[in-house]
Amino acid sequence: TEKTRFWPNSPYATAKLLSFHNTRIYRETYRIFACNGILFNHESPLRGLEFVTRKITRGVARIKAGLDKKLYLGNLDAKRDWGYAPEYMEAAWLMLQQDEPDDYVIGTGETYSVKDFVESAFRHAGISNWEDYVDIDERYYRPSEVDVLKADISKAKEKLGWEPKTKFDDLVKVMVEADLKAHGI
Repeated sequence: TEKTRFWPNSPYATAKLLSFHNTRIYRETYRIFACNGILFNHESPLRGLEFVTRKITRGVARIKAGLDKKLYLGNLDAKRDWGYAPEYMEAAWLMLQQDEPDDYVIGTGETYSVKDFVESAFRHAGISNWEDYVDIDERYYRPSEVDVLKADISKAKEKLGWEPKTKFDDLVKVMVEADLKAHGI
């Protein structure tokens, strides 16, 4: 929730926390209309290749195109709250339309594992037996892994009238189809 204690586990997360507090300080001290969107994993075909979701969808496309034989991943058991980025931007726009600035958690309220994402991606590409194409590589395990991330979007639903529309499997399909198209498939 918006009241959950922050506990960053990476330099990236620490930088986001700094931005959160700077926004709050400007809002409270200088009376600037500033909102914090605490956005859980927001995905789309535009996501960078350094993120596991795009690594998976691009890897699946490369396997389908015959360019690669394997996809190397780390912890398949990590669970994330993955949603569709354009919808999260709709939520951000709604935050800025409110009479008073505030902070909002934006997510889906559902979690899926990396393994779930892999299975869905291979299924959408028409490749059975994903286990034949995925190998675990210890190098891809995070030194400080968060096992489960899940958003409570009650406030966004109540105050903004916002909730996600795109379901997990549909999100994976959008991303896989974009990477297949990029590889001429």
